[in-house]
Amino acid sequence: MQTLLIVGCIMIFLAVALGAFGAHALKKRLSADMMSIFQTGIQYHIAHGLGLLLLGAIAGNLVHSSLVLAAGWVMFAGILLFSGSLYALSLSGIKKLGAITPFGGLAFLASWVLVIVAIVQG
Repeated sequence: MQTLLIVGCIMIFLAVALGAFGAHALKKRLSADMMSIFQTGIQYHIAHGLGLLLLGAIAGNLVHSSLVLAAGWVMFAGILLFSGSLYALSLSGIKKLGAITPFGGLAFLASWVLVIVAIVQG
């Protein structure tokens, strides 16, 4: 549980730092399309960083906290795959990196399904 809270804090820190980097250092270097892709990565990074904090907060209150912990690690993988691939795509311009993004999206979806199952099971 504490691990999810720490990882969530680290993810939020990194998302804010990357968001500031994008807004200040990349705004003039990236095209509008690439900046939009970078910002999408930031949005999902922040949302799921907050999700990790939520999971860390509720894990101790559920009988099936192992499912919540698993959901947290799957969500973390989603951040790396989804947001990471969008950052890499926007910074490099290599379109093939976009093929990784859906795997991150699937990880996000799977993590939330695990949370639902954990809540339903008590």
